[in-house]
Amino acid sequence: MVGSVWAALGLSLACTSALSLLSPAWFHVSTFSFGVFTYCSRAPGAGWNQSCATFQALYQIPDAAWKVSAALLLGGWLLLAFNAVLLLAWALAPKGLCPRRRSSGPVPGVQAAAEWPASPEPEDTLAFPPMSPAASTIAGLLVFPVSLASPFAQEVCGPSSIYSAGQCQLGWGYVTAILNAVLASLLLMIGRPRAAQAQGTAVLFSSDRERIILMPEMSK
Repeated sequence: MVGSVWAALGLSLACTSALSLLSPAWFHVSTFSFGVFTYCSRAPGAGWNQSCATFQALYQIPDAAWKVSAALLLGGWLLLAFNAVLLLAWALAPKGLCPRRRSSGPVPGVQAAAEWPASPEPEDTLAFPPMSPAASTIAGLLVFPVSLASPFAQEVCGPSSIYSAGQCQLGWGYVTAILNAVLASLLLMIGRPRAAQAQGTAVLFSSDRERIILMPEMSK
């Protein structure tokens, strides 16, 4: 049950994150909108009829900060998608293939990344580097508004500058990406073990284990 919930959350985040990356509605005016990889234009009074194009490679992106942001956001999505696939495989795999899996046991992927520094039994979890999807996505979101000072953005938004959108308005694509980053961070925090010290004995509590591990304090 726990594995199915984590798999559903991971897949949902991966899908909504992909939708926000492909969306052209990060910043927009009445006749033009652009996102990380897509931009669209429409004639005045044309309603929903618009023509769109996509940056198919990093060298086509018109600004250095934009390129850095695109690389970070794409890297964060790849990590998130990999974690989602791993969670789904872990949830659907027969218990005979995962002898350590229990209904409330450790969950790989997003949660394992959160436990990297402090997991008391590394063999119980699939450990990933501490570079999490949330960290990469947040970094990309912080860098992207720097590209508002680029000639491309200024042609669309008028007197725009770093972290100032000028005449452009914030679109749903950017807001969705921010929400995805927040949710991914919350998933990491949920699985992070907490440690306490009690009379010279380290007591490790973990939200994904139904046990307490006592570790005697090493003499100095």
